[in-house]
Order: sequence, then C-alpha cells, then structure tokens
Amino acid sequence: MNDAEVAIAAATAGAAEVRASYGRPVDRYAKEGTDFATSADIASERAIRAVVTEQRPGDAMVGEEEGRSGPDGATREWVVDPLCGTRNFAATTPLVAVNVALYAGAEVVAAASADPISGEVFWTDGAAAWLRHDGVDTPLTPSAVSLLVDLDMDHPDGGESLHLLGHPTFLRDFQPRVSSTTLAMTWLAAGRRAGYLHEGDVHRNVHFAAPIAIAQAAGCVVTGVQGQPLHTGRLGLLAAADEETHAALLAILRDR
Repeated sequence: MNDAEVAIAAATAGAAEVRASYGRPVDRYAKEGTDFATSADIASERAIRAVVTEQRPGDAMVGEEEGRSGPDGATREWVVDPLCGTRNFAATTPLVAVNVALYAGAEVVAAASADPISGEVFWTDGAAAWLRHDGVDTPLTPSAVSLLVDLDMDHPDGGESLHLLGHPTFLRDFQPRVSSTTLAMTWLAAGRRAGYLHEGDVHRNVHFAAPIAIAQAAGCVVTGVQGQPLHTGRLGLLAAADEETHAALLAILRDR
C-alpha cells in the first residue's frame, strides 16, 4: 500500500467511526474556551492511529485529541484531525470531515480528507488530486463558476472576513457561505467553491494540512491572506479556484 492509499484507508476508517455516531448521543469533553471534543472524535482518531501504526510503524503521528506517538526523531509524520467540524457534528449538521496528511520533512507527500456523511474521499499523492466515491477516482478540477466564497467566521482576527461581507463589490460579484469546516477547501478543489478565506494559523495544522495539499495539487491558488507566500507574514490563507478569482478577492481585501 503506497502512502496515498494509507492516507485514504486511515481517513476512511476514521470516517466510519464518525458516521456510526452521527445523529446519536455522544459524550462531550471540554477543551479550551467553548471548544470541545466528543467520543466520536476520539474513536475516529484511534481508528486512524490503528491503520497508520499497522501500515507505517516507523512513522510518527500527531493527532488532535491524543497528541504525538511513534519513534523519536522520525522524519515522516502523520498529522490527523479526526473530526473537523465537531460542533456541526454535535448539532447534527452534515458538514464534517476527517483529515489525514503525511509530512516528509516540510512537505506533505500524501493526504486524504473524508466526508463521513457523503462517503466521498478527496486525496492527493502529492502530484495530483482526486475524488474517490464508490471506489471510483475522478480528477479534481477547480472552477469558479459557482461564485460561492466560503468564509471561516471562527477566526475573524484581522477583519478580512468581515470586510468581505460588507464590501459592495464582493456582494455584487460573489456569494458568501459559512460552512465552519475544512470541507470548504476540498470543495474548492472539486469546483464547488470559487474561493475560501481563513484568518487562523494554518502552518503544519492538523485541520488544514490535508485540505491545503489537496487544493494545491488540484491547481488552486493558495496564498496568505495578503497575497503573500503561504505560511509567511500574516496568519491565515486566501485560496481560489484560479488566478483571476484570487486577484479579484485580493483586490477587495486591499480596498480598505
């Protein structure tokens, strides 16, 4: 099994745990502030960990809920978000994802993001990006035709999201959406979104490592929120289906 297939298998195993608990009572575990995990987050991470440990015992793994495991000094590290959109999940809102990415040094060389509700798995081998559904792989093709731009309102730290929402050019040319999950990045790769804005820290982030890698491999334009190279300068990211859409969104952000 190559690295991409391990990522797919791990994400699929985690997604099965999330799907089995969806719409049913789950235990909640308080975290910082208003954040929390559920028993489904933990079950998903343990299922993912079992796959990675069996298939790649020499690699390290960092999970959102249970931290780091594996050999000290490992040069390959799996980063895992076992349930992205926990609040959506707990509220029986079907906008959730399971994200698995493999770093070899500083680069993501394989990643998968599974939608437990639809059964779709978005994945990359580091060179191209695909959607797997019912055992069939289809190349991901970005497109801005929807004119839908997802805004992550969980982190309006610099005001960019609020600026877009109040800008007449944005409201004329695009339609805002707030999904509160990294599914928005994989939807961007699949041509279901025109753009995406997030103002939080995405550097080597368990939530974003997989979807960023998938979007980049699909050919999306992914930069920092000010158009700078990703992971430099201001925190966050601005992603778009193509250069024209990215330039249009960046121009609106700069029009203060």
